[in-house]
Parts: sequence; structure tokens; C-alpha cells
Amino acid sequence: MAQLKLSKLELQILEAFWAHGKASIREIQEAFPDPRPAYTTIQTTVYRLEGKKAVRRLRKIGNAHIFEPMVARDVTRHRLLDEILSFFGGRAQPMMAQLAEAGKLTREDIRELERIIEKRDRELRNAEPMGRTK
Repeated sequence: MAQLKLSKLELQILEAFWAHGKASIREIQEAFPDPRPAYTTIQTTVYRLEGKKAVRRLRKIGNAHIFEPMVARDVTRHRLLDEILSFFGGRAQPMMAQLAEAGKLTREDIRELERIIEKRDRELRNAEPMGRTK
């Protein structure tokens, strides 16, 4: 699939779909906090997402079309992260430094990241074929 470019509102709508699964445009609109975007704004954006093959229509109940997401949350987040990292030369360290300077990265965040990295390293070591060493 080609790289999917999504606006902030498109991502917010997809978040609502991921939380609800299948939903109508009205249900998606009601998932937004006040002040909610207009129904027609949500409708236009859902149709745009449909054109991008990020959501699809399942059926019609009365006048309401029911949609479901066609892209997975983790795949979308991974692509978005890759796009953000590209602004930092593809490296995480400058991005992490920017987050720290902006006060958006705490010591607890760093400790949690260290735990995640250690776990990943253990899993990679355990997955290595027997007899091979680095």
C-alpha cells in the first residue's frame, strides 16, 4: 500500500473508529469532545478517508452508512513515527532531545524506555540461532 498521508482531523477520526470499530458518521461526531466539529465536516473527512482506502462502508441502516477502519492503529502509528523521524534525519536521539527540551519527556519516560529496550534486547538475544555469537 502507498504511504498514507493523514491530516490531524483524519487521525482523530481514525482514533474514534479504532475505539468503536464499526460506526456511523453521527457516532464518530459524538465521540469528539465539545466543541465538536460539524457533522458535515466529519462526513466530508470520512468520505475523504474512504477515498484513501483508510475506511470502508459496510452497510446502510436507514439513512446512516456504517463504516469501519481498513488500516490498523499500530501500522498507522508506525508510519507516522517514520514520517516524524524523517524530520530528524531518521534518528531518534535528536527527536528525544527536542522532546526533553520542550519538557515533554520525563525521567520516568526514560526509565520506561530503558525497560522496553532491555526487554527487546533480551528477546533478540533469545531469538538468535544456537551457536551464533556476535
